[in-house]
Amino acid sequence: MAVLRIMPDSTDRDLKKLEEDCKAAMPKSAKLQGVQTKPIAFGLKALLFAVTVNDAEGGTEALEQAWAKVPGVESVNVEMMDRV
Repeated sequence: MAVLRIMPDSTDRDLKKLEEDCKAAMPKSAKLQGVQTKPIAFGLKALLFAVTVNDAEGGTEALEQAWAKVPGVESVNVEMMDRV
């Protein structure tokens, strides 16, 4: 289980569309557990994705690379990772 934070490239970014685009870009090996919006500062909000990933397939690396290519994503960071 991992929680990844996606930072949008601007405060004007449509977070619902960004969330849907990120869901569509997820590798088949990752399973979505939930999504939350977290206020950061000055109107900027991040998306927190809780996912289950397979350690044998590289953990979160494929997911981070896929999401980094989604238009509107400024950065992808692992917030928390734990073994299930």
